Amino acid sequence: MSEATNTIAIVCGGGPAPGINGVISAVTIEARKHGWDVLGMYDGFSHLAKREKDYIRLQYNDVSRIHLTGGCILRMSRYNPTKSEADLEAVVDTLGELGVTHLVTIGGDDTAYSAAKVSECAKKAGWTLNVVHVPKTIDNDLPLPEGVPTFGFETARAFGTTELQNLMEDARTTSNRWYFAIAMGRTAGHLALGMGRSSGSILTVIPEEFTQEKIPLQHIVDIITGSIMKRNHLGKTYGVAVVAEGVIEKIAQEDLEKMGPVALDEHGHIRYAELDFGEILKKAVLAELKKFGLKPTVVAKDIGYELRCAAPIAYDIDYTRSLGYEAVRFLLRGKSGAMISIQDELAVPLYFEDIRDPETGRTRVRRVDVESVHYRIARGFMMRLEKDDLEDAELASAYGMSVEEFKKRYQYLFE
Repeated sequence: MSEATNTIAIVCGGGPAPGINGVISAVTIEARKHGWDVLGMYDGFSHLAKREKDYIRLQYNDVSRIHLTGGCILRMSRYNPTKSEADLEAVVDTLGELGVTHLVTIGGDDTAYSAAKVSECAKKAGWTLNVVHVPKTIDNDLPLPEGVPTFGFETARAFGTTELQNLMEDARTTSNRWYFAIAMGRTAGHLALGMGRSSGSILTVIPEEFTQEKIPLQHIVDIITGSIMKRNHLGKTYGVAVVAEGVIEKIAQEDLEKMGPVALDEHGHIRYAELDFGEILKKAVLAELKKFGLKPTVVAKDIGYELRCAAPIAYDIDYTRSLGYEAVRFLLRGKSGAMISIQDELAVPLYFEDIRDPETGRTRVRRVDVESVHYRIARGFMMRLEKDDLEDAELASAYGMSVEEFKKRYQYLFE
């Protein structure tokens, strides 16, 4: 490693989220204030793993106004340096050659894991690389305390809510139309639930509501069909149903294979965008509704990519600048190996070893607590089949069934 003063490298991993530039700005300004050098690494870990020195030396004038903008001035990459020891060593060697002494990573659980592994690899190589991670994801699924969002989530929820409101108005205006909005969220339903609740969508389906490890696709179809049938019974022939894309992870393997080839990303996750889950649900629900004499127009709409590079709302602007500032203060104290959080107006480091899943070794995932007041209220505003509905003779008749047949067919939804 070359002789150098304190030098911070900033690496942005995963997908974009509103507010990334705010973190980059705050890290740069606070570090430069203390005489530290700041290198912004382009395209996540991808160039470093190839021993390429593709970066910008950040100065105040480069970052003074970027906190107002969406996207990421350093660009993003899902490149996973932990897939091989050679990649990890290349990252460490390249950072060492650049004189980097401190690493700030901005990303989700995969990037946090990569940061920890890079730091461990540097230690094995005989030098200290102090690391701090800034949690970023519109999925809101990193293990922060309940009520503390990951940055980008509130902006994504706000813009997603507006989009769903527009779809709801379109459905009402054109009548006999339903929109199936597939909301981004890999394994947790925070964004889907947040948007669905704020927009007053008729139904939101999230993976956390299913206690079974795997469910048949028909289970989802019956829930959505039940919502449409019940609403239609009340004279409303339109609506918006929100489904978290993470529901895909719950679907039984045999049904998943029928959807088409399953591609995986750098971190071994299913590439949801290549499955067209919305169209699959649309066809299955329309086929089910046809049995009961209903033929609504159904439009499947993915919601997520258009939210990721939105300009941050005021909340996320302030939040991200605070996180970036506190990340540098953490490093200034000689600390390392933690994800920075702000709780009750205090900066609280969450150390990697404390937030690691003991089974996987990776950062734990925060899921929606379906026992919480927050979820119970959201569920209360939805229109979906409830257990008491199984005793409703008129609703059973709308399905063309007796009460006994109705109960026998749909009782499983409540077990």
